[in-house]
Amino acid sequence: VQLQASGGGLVQAGGSLRLSCAASGRAFSSYAIHWFRQAPGKEREWLAGITWVSGTTYYTDVVKGRFTISRDNIKNTVYLQINSLQPGDTAVYYCAAGAQGVGGAIAYWGKGTLVTVSS
Repeated sequence: VQLQASGGGLVQAGGSLRLSCAASGRAFSSYAIHWFRQAPGKEREWLAGITWVSGTTYYTDVVKGRFTISRDNIKNTVYLQINSLQPGDTAVYYCAAGAQGVGGAIAYWGKGTLVTVSS
């Protein structure tokens, strides 16, 4: 399974971004896709997950209401819409393939995309 995250960049506080995670390879649809982030000097943090078939979504309480995960089964792409960005959202964002559920065990990691939020 190969994962490619994109869509990061520099954005002002209050703005929005949509991150993309393009998936490919054998049996990638049998995994759930999760988004994580790692801020400078902090541990990697799980944010949200989604299953390919049913589209069931999972979120950490910290991002509920501001982050929305979705998928496009035709494009084999998972998205993370982030609204009302805050400087505290500055981090490298990663997508990963793994087990379903909150904080599911991860089998494959993609390279991250950097999001920088200016105040």
